Amino acid sequence: MDELIKLQGVTKTFKDFWGKPKAVAIKNLSFSVEKGEILGLLGPNGSGKSTTLKLILGLLYPTRGRISVFGKHPGDNVAKQFIGYLPEEDYLYSYLNGRETLDFYGKIFNLPSKTRRERIDFLVDLLGIKAYQRRAVGEYSKGMARRIGLAQALINDPDLLILDEPTSGMDPIGIKEIKDIFLELKSKGKTMLISTHLLSDIENICDRVGILYQGEFIAIDKVDKLLLPYQNESHRLEKFFLDKVYAERKEREKKKIAAISKEKEEKSSTKKSDEVDKELLQDLLHKEQ
Repeated sequence: MDELIKLQGVTKTFKDFWGKPKAVAIKNLSFSVEKGEILGLLGPNGSGKSTTLKLILGLLYPTRGRISVFGKHPGDNVAKQFIGYLPEEDYLYSYLNGRETLDFYGKIFNLPSKTRRERIDFLVDLLGIKAYQRRAVGEYSKGMARRIGLAQALINDPDLLILDEPTSGMDPIGIKEIKDIFLELKSKGKTMLISTHLLSDIENICDRVGILYQGEFIAIDKVDKLLLPYQNESHRLEKFFLDKVYAERKEREKKKIAAISKEKEEKSSTKKSDEVDKELLQDLLHKEQ
């Protein structure tokens, strides 16, 4: 299969005002997204999910490592034509209505007027916003805003969709409808990278999932393989996720405690050595006297 996205040893370090390292968001991250698959990116808050998406989109630059999207550098204008992106926060012009919003994004991709009109008609119907298409998006609920956000991500009929918390703020019916849309898009050969906290949203639609913890993968594989030990349980992905994160957190805490203990021992050993040296020096001084 073709690799639409590929990361090799990617590290992203954020610096403070003085240019000194402040926080390492991503550490030596390597993975790929194959054509036609849905990869779910999971992890606790602050694990580096949104940073990873922004690096892939060229909105941030890696400190080290290589990233390619459609075989090109992130942010390449040619590659951007084939990407649809939904950010975690909705960036919509509140005074535009639904149709005007989609028409605006269609113009960004230089779509002809007839093509824009046809795609807008299709998307407002697909995403269930036909009854709200003439209403200003500033009046939309959170769930409806996410729907129009998904519509703008699809306006250019992209081959690759990068979605950050796509079902945030939606009710159970809305979530089910969006999941069905994702599966329909997959059947048409679309590729998706989805970042989310809502594990139940993606358990049944992802081919693979990866769990990020403090900027590193602690698990990434096919869903069926990862969840094999939980096959007779409900909420399998949630249980696997919690078990994996808690185990990793516990292991890192043990290592941290061990490192602190070792540092204390070394300081204590150094202190004792200094005391012995002082005693020897005093003995020598007494002997000379």
